[in-house]
Amino acid sequence: RIISAMSKIQGQSTSNPSSIAQYAALEAVTGSQDCINLMKKEFVKRRDYIVNRLNSVNGVLCNKPEGAFYVFPEISEIINRKKLNGSGEFAEKLLDEKLVAVVPGIAFGNDNHIRISYATSFENIKKGLDRIEEFCK
Repeated sequence: RIISAMSKIQGQSTSNPSSIAQYAALEAVTGSQDCINLMKKEFVKRRDYIVNRLNSVNGVLCNKPEGAFYVFPEISEIINRKKLNGSGEFAEKLLDEKLVAVVPGIAFGNDNHIRISYATSFENIKKGLDRIEEFCK
């Protein structure tokens, strides 16, 4: 009975865009675009910083992404050095020991990588990278 009621609510809230979402989309398309260049500059700054920092960590290789707000560094040397069982164990230990969450690369078909988002504050990126660097030593 409860699940049936929950299904009705969920079905009505996700089956079409709400009027609020429609107005928000209209504003995004027709409103001021001034913030776009500011956001773009900030994400370029974050991306460049995270790529440079990761490439300075012994055993980590990171290409510069051309889109999105993720990096996908290669960590096989760290996995081998720490005798870990792939990116899943790397991510689990990094979270347990340093309180940093990353996504195991195995979820994207490559167990030698992890995915890191830079859609957070610059301060959080610095703090997270400091912890990742400590973990990789």
